[in-house]
Amino acid sequence: MDEKDIDRVIEMAWEDRTPFEAIKAQFGLAEANVIALMRKELKRSSFNLWRKRVNSGVSQKHLHKRNSDIDRFKCSLQKTISMNKISKR
Repeated sequence: MDEKDIDRVIEMAWEDRTPFEAIKAQFGLAEANVIALMRKELKRSSFNLWRKRVNSGVSQKHLHKRNSDIDRFKCSLQKTISMNKISKR
């Protein structure tokens, strides 16, 4: 993976509403691979904060823990993202 893709995976992993399944669909990385990437790329304290948040119940990183009313990966107000590029209005 190039640096741009790694940055996007980290960004998606930090977002509470983006499930691991979305990262797998876009980048082919399973949850364990995302955790390993985050451990490698983040400072130890940042990684610990991220893991604590993912496992706290606040985050909806796992589809089976997610409210069934949420049927999308992104906010309806978020700009359209295509091939990791934000489209211009």
